[in-house]
Formats: sequence, structure tokens, C-alpha cells
Amino acid sequence: MIIRGFLVFLITIFSHNILFSENNLKDNFDNPSSWRYIADDVMGGISSGKVEFINIDGNSNILLTGNVSTENNGGFIQIRKELKDINLSNAESIRIVARGNNEKYYIFLRTSGTILPWQYYSYEFDVRNEYDEFIMPIKDFKKSGMMLANQINPKKITSIGIVAYGRDHYAELYVKELEFLD
Repeated sequence: MIIRGFLVFLITIFSHNILFSENNLKDNFDNPSSWRYIADDVMGGISSGKVEFINIDGNSNILLTGNVSTENNGGFIQIRKELKDINLSNAESIRIVARGNNEKYYIFLRTSGTILPWQYYSYEFDVRNEYDEFIMPIKDFKKSGMMLANQINPKKITSIGIVAYGRDHYAELYVKELEFLD
């Protein structure tokens, strides 16, 4: 009886440590239902695009394509994932592996303090035709307005967006990995 209780205790502790020692979030885009496409048409803009989940050389990729237009106060297409139930308290950086059409793209983070739809923190990166790895320190994300805190508290991050934004252009962005790093 004592041995059985001790084994249950060890299994409980071991399971708890496994759950909390894993990466905060690593997404290889195997679960498309956790991502949603959003465009500026929700605010009257005329940008249009789509997202596809495709397999390239045995790897799942997310492909964001479309025409970004700044007409009618628009200027973005994005794909977003909610992170409210993921423990990011130790996250220091975001790592992505991406390629595309030699354009500038962004990662947008929203927090519990980004209440208005146009509030976010951003980090820009330039893609080439070949896959590159990008490491984005969370402390280097730029706030979108004066009403936001200067620094992001990682445990308050509520969503991440992969975004084509801010200028008239055609977007073609492939992302095959995204993860938060401690």
C-alpha cells in the first residue's frame, strides 16, 4: 500500500514536471483550426487574401497570400492564434522559420492590455525566397501607441499574428515553424 501510494506520488510529480518543462508553444501548423484569417475588411478596408495549410517536403506550412491595400484606411491581412491558455511566463523570444517573396512582414502580439482592435506590439522581418530562421526578442517588440506599456509582460500575451501590413503590396509568406523560447 505504501509503495503503491509512493508510485502514484512519483507519477503525479513526473507528469507535472513534463507538462511544465515543455516549450511554451511550438507550432508546426499541423492543426489549422487553431488559426484564423483576418483582413482589414472588418474595418472597411479592401485588402483581400487567404490562408492555406500546405505540405512542402513533408513539413506543414502556413501560406498567407493576398493583396494588401491601404485604401479606405486599410492595410493588412493576417492569421492569428489565441494563446490565452498557454503559459508564456518564461518566454523571452519568438522563433520562426519562414520564406516568401522578398517583402517585409510582421509578428503582432496582443496582450491583456491591448484592448482596442488597433493596439498591438510588432516585430518586423524580411523574407527571401529561401527559408530563414528569425529570432525575435519579446523585449524588442514595438508598441503601436502611447497608451500601451513600454515592455510586454510575456505572461499577459493573449494572441500572436503573422501579418502582411502597412503598404500596398502582394503578400506571399510561407511559415513552417513558430515557437516561443525561454
